[in-house]
Amino acid sequence: MNTFLSRLNTIFAFTLSVMAALTFCCFLTTAFNLHKRPLSVSAGKVSVKNVPDYSADREKSDLGFVTFDLQADLQPLFNWNVKQLFLYLTAEYQTQDYKLNQVVLWDKIIQRGDNAIIDLKSSNTKYYFWDYGNGLKGNKNVTMTLSWNVIPNAGTLPKVMGDGSHSFSFPDQYSAGRF
Repeated sequence: MNTFLSRLNTIFAFTLSVMAALTFCCFLTTAFNLHKRPLSVSAGKVSVKNVPDYSADREKSDLGFVTFDLQADLQPLFNWNVKQLFLYLTAEYQTQDYKLNQVVLWDKIIQRGDNAIIDLKSSNTKYYFWDYGNGLKGNKNVTMTLSWNVIPNAGTLPKVMGDGSHSFSFPDQYSAGRF
């Protein structure tokens, strides 16, 4: 009845239970942090081009070009339970076809120990700002926001939107030539 394997199983189960309880207690120490920080984001040069879309229908689509400034101090977000932050800058806008369009323009991973102060001036977007149609030309309400995921050692994976956004508009005419 009390064989070596049964005693080993009992020790293993007890150790696993204690580790789960300790991990939960560690999670509780940072579970109620808000993870919000103020930031400043603004758009610089803004233009839009009508370029061929190489999908099945071969119609032209709008391609937006935006430079942006971004300032944020994210150092206070790091505590013992934060491994890294995954930041992403999104643009939201509305077209006739869709009420909500969201495009990721830029992203960055900041690990614990890295410099968490962001100060970007006249930066280009990392990803293309495509609208599969003609919804960018003359669009008066495009809103840029910075959000981040907090990657913890233990616990939930919160998605947080920063305190600050910037709205801008695209011009009414298509740009010719290079950006």
